[in-house]
Amino acid sequence: MSPFFYYLCSILLQVTVFVTFIFYIMRKILLLITAVVFSFSASAQTVEESKILDNVYFGVNGGVATKATGVHWMDNLNPNAGVRIGKWITPVVGLALDGTAYFSNKPYISTGTIVRATNVSLLGTANFTNLFGGYPGEPRCFEVHGLYGLGWGHLFTHKHDLYVPDNRMTSKAGIDLVFNFGSAKQWQFVIEPAFTWVLLGANKQPAQKPYRLSYSDQGPRYNVDNAAFQVNAGFVYKFLNSNGTHNFKIAGYTDNGEVARLNGIINELRAELAKKPKEVVREKEVVREVQVAGREVRVENLVFVTFAQGKSLLTQEAMKALNGVAAGSHVQIVGTASPEGSPELNQRLSQARADAVAKYLRDRGVIVDESTGKGVQGTTSNRLAVVYVK
Repeated sequence: MSPFFYYLCSILLQVTVFVTFIFYIMRKILLLITAVVFSFSASAQTVEESKILDNVYFGVNGGVATKATGVHWMDNLNPNAGVRIGKWITPVVGLALDGTAYFSNKPYISTGTIVRATNVSLLGTANFTNLFGGYPGEPRCFEVHGLYGLGWGHLFTHKHDLYVPDNRMTSKAGIDLVFNFGSAKQWQFVIEPAFTWVLLGANKQPAQKPYRLSYSDQGPRYNVDNAAFQVNAGFVYKFLNSNGTHNFKIAGYTDNGEVARLNGIINELRAELAKKPKEVVREKEVVREVQVAGREVRVENLVFVTFAQGKSLLTQEAMKALNGVAAGSHVQIVGTASPEGSPELNQRLSQARADAVAKYLRDRGVIVDESTGKGVQGTTSNRLAVVYVK
């Protein structure tokens, strides 16, 4: 068998094992993250829904690394530089893609290249401060994050007297000491001590000391002899989100119980008004969103339907309120949204709410003259659809 064919088979075998092992490990990680999130969900603050490109960050860092055993640390420091791009899925858990380049050949023989090796990792991240202390609505000045994941390392070489598998499976774990700063807490200064293990792929270099390495070729395992320790520091920038901030925003959420309570109050007010002489008021004193030129609006002719944050689905309480509109009646519907989110999103959401009410009423034989979304009206959380019964 030719050396080239042997080398190709070795690489294919390593890739196959790596893919199988990474799927197994990532499945375990996702199950663990899910369990942790559900364990702490009871005490967690509810945050607003975010888009796929929200809560994304980019960082650069640099530092030094050394083999964890068998060397004098201060005599064999390996400078490195890296970049990281990531996303926080919740204030507690996230994912990041991390890349690092190592420049020094210490304590090994030279590879003849400026960059000796690179390592790219897919990391799961956890904000321990928010996990145990809750999310207060914005990042604290100091936080502690954890990270863990699997990666792929590459060794550069054009030395013909070395037999070195260029690629190897790796694993990285570390702690981030995070200092948040900036007018909107959009910047972070991070100090990160971390370990990186070589799980697959042994350096088979010449046996004479001090060049022989102890990386194992007996399969994936976490062993201090297979590890490097590094300390890096750098800066992170968190991009602007659709909610107008650089961080998660706590939602002003109204649950079904609150919706039922509000509808109950509205029904009580209607009952009280029915016992009194009919008082006619101008439309602008009742609800500014309903505009019918030359007409007057009576309080008892208005039906208010409330929605959960970011939703346009009718609740059972909303349907009960709409059931009071008699078939054959003419109605005008106005949908509104709360100030969170972009103007475009709020316009679509308010129109969807108006359309949902209109469809329900049409199915019951009500004549819908107009169904309009008005976006945000005012500065409060008015997640409503107002029905004017003519």
